[in-house]
Amino acid sequence: MKEKIRQLVIEACLELYDLEIIAELTRPDSEHGDFASNVAMQLAKPLGSSPRDMAQEIVGVLKENELIALAGVAGPGFINISVTDQTLIESLKHKPAKSMAGMNVIAEYSDPNVFKVLHVGHLYTSVVGDAISNVIEDQGGIVHRVNFGGDVGLHAAKAMWGIVEKLGGESPNGLNGVEESKRADWISEAYVAGNSAYESGDSKAEIISINKRIYDLHKKDAQESDFASIYWTCRQWCYDYFDAFYDRIGTSFEKYYPESITAPLGLKTVKEQLKNGIYEESDGAVVFDGEKHGLHTRVFINSNGLPTYEAKDVGLAMMKWQDYNFDLSIMITGNDIKEYMKVVLKSIEQYEPEIAKRSVHKTHGMVKLKGGEKMSSRLGNAPKAVDILDEVRRLIGKEDNSTMLAAVKYGFLKQGIGQDIAFDINESVATEGNSGPYLQYAHARAVSILGKSTQELQEFSIDTELDSSERTLLRKITEYPEIIELATKELAPHHICTYLYELAQTFNRFYENSKVIGSDREAERLQLVKVYANTLKKGLTLLGIHAPQQM
Repeated sequence: MKEKIRQLVIEACLELYDLEIIAELTRPDSEHGDFASNVAMQLAKPLGSSPRDMAQEIVGVLKENELIALAGVAGPGFINISVTDQTLIESLKHKPAKSMAGMNVIAEYSDPNVFKVLHVGHLYTSVVGDAISNVIEDQGGIVHRVNFGGDVGLHAAKAMWGIVEKLGGESPNGLNGVEESKRADWISEAYVAGNSAYESGDSKAEIISINKRIYDLHKKDAQESDFASIYWTCRQWCYDYFDAFYDRIGTSFEKYYPESITAPLGLKTVKEQLKNGIYEESDGAVVFDGEKHGLHTRVFINSNGLPTYEAKDVGLAMMKWQDYNFDLSIMITGNDIKEYMKVVLKSIEQYEPEIAKRSVHKTHGMVKLKGGEKMSSRLGNAPKAVDILDEVRRLIGKEDNSTMLAAVKYGFLKQGIGQDIAFDINESVATEGNSGPYLQYAHARAVSILGKSTQELQEFSIDTELDSSERTLLRKITEYPEIIELATKELAPHHICTYLYELAQTFNRFYENSKVIGSDREAERLQLVKVYANTLKKGLTLLGIHAPQQM
């Protein structure tokens, strides 16, 4: 519908001024109409005319079209347009084209490191990444959810040092005494101990040596030694822990890309491009001179000949390209590596420009908990992901995974990506206000209304004139395709959250003012309730939130 009206504005300007223009429409407050345009104000200056006079001329042409009920001029030259009721009704029957139909998309998110615990930031990126993937799939994209994380490097060496210390030596049999439910925390404690030993300097040289041993395990695919047995066992424990967590929050991944897999290709690629002058030698290391491109310089191979995170990311980009030949690769991470990724992608652009061109890096700020001193005391300064889930479930007061996930996911997703995320854990579980449980309740309420009627609902079609409350609700429902288009274009699920909350509020006002069951317009209003419930369900599903039949 919006596109049809936009075309009418374009055609009016062509008819009046023999100009082909790009017209933009906005959604004004309902009292001002269904659409608004400032096209007259854009054209007035170059044509040397009064914007208000031009707006009046454009309105005169628009009024002649059967889709338009009202058109008028406001202020210095804004054009307000109201479509007919039937145009609104018919727009619900139209299925808009899928904006990403057939596109091959990689969504890389979560990205935890093996040997480290999943924290609240991983929970956030997992939720956001899954919602973005859902939106792209809804728009016809073929999405491959992938996960990248470090299983080699200094952090792994620190953890292995701590594990060996806890075992009293390289004795893999000692792992049998670690309870399955405590494995992740046990490994995390070992990492903390190893990190402290490294920072103090007492065991720094030993940990650096362990780091090289781990790389050698992968290089030689060594499995037999006690050290190898400990490493591979604990590594698998971590992946099992990740899978269990993702299953709990309702997401899954097609493929893990461990750094041990991407590092060799990254190392090989950087060395090859060193010969081509893309990378440079500097103090025994290999760097990319980002200053030439308005960025900063970063090391891709260190002085020990080992690949850095940068080279591993080069290998990852190359492997994703080889595996999927993607149209779009989306990477979702924290803001802290925004400038880092600019350098990595700029270096790749020099020899694989198509990979860089098709890669999008979405970043977010820190996840900060709100909820007072009691909450901070209970969860700590850097809460684990599972702690957040458990605390939300505790506040809900029942073993309800659906409501818990609705609270957490919506609490994260309603905030725009890019800024710090203030997660108010108490607000997230509220059944009133802008929360996931509230929207679940809103859907269940609509289903309940439909269940009270004895009428059989037909395909949506209303032939009579709409009253004001019916029209306001229907108008809001028709905005849904535009919101999905915006969320897809910006890879920003918060637009869906804002819309769904506004939609639920609009329905509440409709239901307060318009009797449904037993009214003389029961058939028409039941159809509105049904299409409202379906719209709410579709939006919640894209957010990864279950729309219950009852609560």
